[in-house]
Amino acid sequence: MLKAFDSLLNESSDVKHVVILGPQGAGKGTQAERIASPLGLVHLATGDLFRSLMATDTALANQVRSFVDAGDLVPDEVTAQVLFAALDDAATGHPELVGALFDGYPRNAAQSQVLAEKIEERNEELAAIVHISVPRDVLMGRLTGRLICRECGRSFHKVFNPPAQENICDVCGGELYQRSDDTPDAVERRLAIYFEQTEPLLNTWRPKGLVHEIDGNQSIDQVAADIIASLNRLLEPQSSTSQGS
Repeated sequence: MLKAFDSLLNESSDVKHVVILGPQGAGKGTQAERIASPLGLVHLATGDLFRSLMATDTALANQVRSFVDAGDLVPDEVTAQVLFAALDDAATGHPELVGALFDGYPRNAAQSQVLAEKIEERNEELAAIVHISVPRDVLMGRLTGRLICRECGRSFHKVFNPPAQENICDVCGGELYQRSDDTPDAVERRLAIYFEQTEPLLNTWRPKGLVHEIDGNQSIDQVAADIIASLNRLLEPQSSTSQGS
């Protein structure tokens, strides 16, 4: 694995990572795409990374493929390897980058422990947890109206974020469809898993002062602005250094 941040670590320990957390329908993916670049972070979404990795023929890709082909979950340690390999590749030649924005990982206590160990091993820092909170009834309305692009995976919504052309992705022109797990019963089950397994992680991070609470029941633009305002000063020292200020 490339150590793209080695030169930074020799000068300082200002490599800072952020986790974006919230229930399905809170808009994590949408917000991650908007805020990563302005904050100097590499957006790392586990689902996207696995799809792109398995289209290659590397040792890590073959390792991941062996689990997927067997119908097994990819172990947490291997998932962390995928995330940090992608981070290091993205950071090569880009000293302005501050760290990673983890989207979709960790989802439970075991994954949280693996992530903490990997960050400590690299002498880096988990700087913030962005928690996007949205009332449960609003989440239900968002999720049951969601549309997904078959080609690029981009999310739209029949009411809140409709495509310019009906059932056509604005980004790649692919067909939009509604997932079978976006029915009301399926959504309730998915939310239950989040509130049972993922949200309790906040109880570990809050005493450390890491959690940044964001009201997700606002416009997409306002939520993005709130996240950037909340994190800007926290991530600024590394940005200032890279800009020579």
